Amino acid sequence: MHPDIKCLLELQSVDARIAELRRRLEEFPRRLAETDKRVADARQQLTSAKEALTSSLKDRKTYEMDVESWKEKARKYREQSFAVKTNEAYKALQHEIQHAEGEMARAEDRLLERMVAGEDFDRQAKSAERDIATVERATDVERASIRAEQSALQHELEERESERKGFAAAVPESLLAEYERIANRRHGIGMAAVRDEACTLCGVRIRPHVFQELRRPDQNQIFQCETCARILYYVEPPPSEQVNAPASGVPANEG
Repeated sequence: MHPDIKCLLELQSVDARIAELRRRLEEFPRRLAETDKRVADARQQLTSAKEALTSSLKDRKTYEMDVESWKEKARKYREQSFAVKTNEAYKALQHEIQHAEGEMARAEDRLLERMVAGEDFDRQAKSAERDIATVERATDVERASIRAEQSALQHELEERESERKGFAAAVPESLLAEYERIANRRHGIGMAAVRDEACTLCGVRIRPHVFQELRRPDQNQIFQCETCARILYYVEPPPSEQVNAPASGVPANEG
């Protein structure tokens, strides 16, 4: 194998790890934002429960005043009924008394509904307070874990980037530039292994004389795939495959 190819293989391995580290590091802001959102959602639930409770208490106070107001009206109408002189006036006051008592009963029903709802809102508020405490504790632990993982990956990235400089320095500038140009166009992969006389990444068949050159232990040329343009290197098949390979070097499926 060409000595520069060996350096490029090491470089590509490091580049693959660097790309993976960068991809994972890009996920951390989203992961931290998700923990913040869980806390924010829990706090919003608490706020909503407290607002509902406050509104319910205000309604309860209003309905209590309504009950007292209609009760007072009914009392006054009864007192007036004792002093009237005619049946018509008495009947009119009885009608007003019935109306006041009916309104008082409806106000009492509304008050009861508000009291029941208020108890429910109070339970919801207390539950939300417990939930937010639980969520905050859990997210504090999760944030610490995420930040520790982020710090470790950032540290490894810096080490890998430093390591890459050493590998890159061992490759001729023109070959390095070509590798990087191809990698930028081919999803970060500038090299492709050759197995079974084909490029393992795009599948195109390799010309026989190129394949023979790639197999030579002392080969000193750089070859590129005619289709994907990646720099080629030969991968020796496992011993079991070598035993089954045709003696002529022509693939069995081509006769």
